[in-house]
Amino acid sequence: MYQKGQPMNWNNYLSTMTQTLPPSGIRKFWEKAMAMDDVISLCVGEPDYIPPQPVLDALVASVERGETNYSPNAGILPLREAISNWYNRRYHVSYDTDEMMLTIGASEAIDLSLRALLNEGDEVLIPNPSYVAHQAEVHMCGGKAVPVPTHLEDGFKLRVEELEKLVTEKTKAILMCYPSNPTGAIMDYEDLLPIAEFAQAHDLIIISDEIYSELTYHKDHVSMASLPGMKERSIILNGFSKSYAMTGLRIGFLCAPAPFITACIKLHQYSIVAPATPVQHAAIVALNECDDSVVAMRQDYLERRDMIVKGFQDMGLPIAVPEGAFYVFPDISQTGLSDESFCEQLLEQQHVAVVPGSAFGTCGAKRIRCSYASSKETIQEALRRIKLFLDSLQN
Repeated sequence: MYQKGQPMNWNNYLSTMTQTLPPSGIRKFWEKAMAMDDVISLCVGEPDYIPPQPVLDALVASVERGETNYSPNAGILPLREAISNWYNRRYHVSYDTDEMMLTIGASEAIDLSLRALLNEGDEVLIPNPSYVAHQAEVHMCGGKAVPVPTHLEDGFKLRVEELEKLVTEKTKAILMCYPSNPTGAIMDYEDLLPIAEFAQAHDLIIISDEIYSELTYHKDHVSMASLPGMKERSIILNGFSKSYAMTGLRIGFLCAPAPFITACIKLHQYSIVAPATPVQHAAIVALNECDDSVVAMRQDYLERRDMIVKGFQDMGLPIAVPEGAFYVFPDISQTGLSDESFCEQLLEQQHVAVVPGSAFGTCGAKRIRCSYASSKETIQEALRRIKLFLDSLQN
């Protein structure tokens, strides 16, 4: 019991949920790298571009017009109309403007979706490995994250056979992210169809994080909502951070049936209100005028992907060729080191920061995640240093 005059112990005041929430494995290595000199960081999945010039011009023009007031909670209507047109044009799904809302990046869209959906103890099936925030968000919302193994031999795709082993009467949803962070895997129509049929058979909601939808190589992205019978039971998360290099502008969106959007807006209006109004005006320009910029970035990422994949292959590390996003996920088990020890020693000895695969789930153990959202020169130098580190382990 606290007595007057004693120092306060804040651990006695923090919620159990907060205290049991593990820190991000990505940020741990990124922050350590930022405290060192001459470090090449392949940790954080952030484009090394600035937004397209028309986006920047629209942002400045909006501020100069004085459009700095609150917007409607759902976001300004012209942007929702632009999203509706863009989504129909790109992914062949028709959403009305009352079936979407703007969020502070796709991250808020994940949080809103789970808070609106989950009761205490509800289970959510999540591919393993998966983006670090997904399991954490389920935990924060009182649910139980159930990892579903995916495997290199199968291209890290989610399969019904694994889902069937783990579904229970408490299962409420599947939370999936394709193109995948951290593996770069994609799911095409034939891959998604059995998942859709499984969700319908078990009356599950699909939360589909499609933030990398514009970054696929050789195949177009297929949205879960485009499959037969799936628009009504899909929650689609997307945004502008990866495709338009608008990470710091924090603008995303959520598409779902209107009753669910209404519920999410109720949460959103108490905690956020709305994304910054000038950023919303800039996002309209991104969707309507910047297709060429996206194509150019995607081509550059493809060239970088081929460079980094060949680099790891030349080192003898098993690696799947990613079909989307901007990550590779090589296997370092032959070194005899754990993935965390590998990353720590690589950072200390060669000043290259990468992320342990186990940060993304148990199926990521003995792997490392490297982002190739860096210049070709940076990637080449990082590969040179990683090879030096691997050579030193042989001596």
